[in-house]
Amino acid sequence: MPLVLHIAKAEPPARSAVLQAAATATVTLCLDERVGTGEDGEPGPWRGDYLAWTGARIRKVARRARGAQWLAAQDVDGVTVDVDGAQARALVPGPVGALDPRIRRLQIGGTDLDHDSPGDVADGVPVLWVDGSLGMTVGKAAAQVGHAAMILAGAMTTEQAWRWAHDDFRCAVRDADPDRWAALVDAVGAGRAVAVRDAGFTEVAPGSTTVVAELPD
Repeated sequence: MPLVLHIAKAEPPARSAVLQAAATATVTLCLDERVGTGEDGEPGPWRGDYLAWTGARIRKVARRARGAQWLAAQDVDGVTVDVDGAQARALVPGPVGALDPRIRRLQIGGTDLDHDSPGDVADGVPVLWVDGSLGMTVGKAAAQVGHAAMILAGAMTTEQAWRWAHDDFRCAVRDADPDRWAALVDAVGAGRAVAVRDAGFTEVAPGSTTVVAELPD
């Protein structure tokens, strides 16, 4: 699944907002009606590509866009989300070789954003905790929180997922310090949270736990 992050050069958005937009865009696409089947039982236009992706090795690659590049990305099938002025677009998955040329030419690395302090999380909003000790770039972290949002939705009850959808899949992304991270790992073991373990293709060692998402009450 390609993710496109809108990162302007002159006034870049806050890192936490970009990651929240990436997470929300990912889960929004995964639960979009065009991925499902209609009331008549006919598959939506994105269903075949989506199932082919989920049935194989799931990967996400985040790319940076600005200006005309960002506008061009809007014409490629997907979902765009805006969080506090930060924008991310999740695109319909497909084979790497079939990636739209407008997306293929976008830069994957080379851009990062400073860590920020976004403040307290509103009640009822799911939190995706990133292991701050890993030092992931914003692109790598965007892919990881996208994974976490998918896993979190899958771990929810139907009622919980329905409520989350009606809140536009709003979430918060925060960096976890070592003490909090240790408590989160314990919560995963107790079944109160879900975790993303990375395959280790880029930036982190294979098997690293990158993000933990706490299940809602």
